[in-house]
Amino acid sequence: MASKQTPAVRAAEAAKLRFRLLEYAYDPEADAIGLQAAEAMGIEPARVFKTLVCVLDGGEMVCAAIPSDARLSLKALAAAAGAKRAEMSDPARAERATGYVVGGISPLGQKRRLRCFLDESAGAHAEIVVNGGRRGLQIALAPADLVRALGAVVLPLLAE
Repeated sequence: MASKQTPAVRAAEAAKLRFRLLEYAYDPEADAIGLQAAEAMGIEPARVFKTLVCVLDGGEMVCAAIPSDARLSLKALAAAAGAKRAEMSDPARAERATGYVVGGISPLGQKRRLRCFLDESAGAHAEIVVNGGRRGLQIALAPADLVRALGAVVLPLLAE
């Protein structure tokens, strides 16, 4: 199995977060990586948060963490970020900005720290799961700890 010492894990350690590492068999053929991760780990999809990298109309890149079984409201994200529009980032651009590959993008330990927005549903759980910085590695932690470590903005981000 690949190394567990990713930039995300190092960032969690440096922030003195209480967390657990979870591993699963990553399926490169999966249509929805977050849903596949949730199923492989036996965790309800509402607790497994996917990290989506978006670009605002002014060119700023931001990340949104939402449950793996939900869809992001780009309109809500844009409004929260003080922009008129937001769109999903091109995967190659997201990889360059974060230092992670798609399927392994974590909100923690990004090469260039992007502003992070976390869906409010995270607060309904004692522990959520986010990507650990590589495919097949996840970090389980308290949502409040993630918010503190990232300076994340918590608000409703889900599409109807």
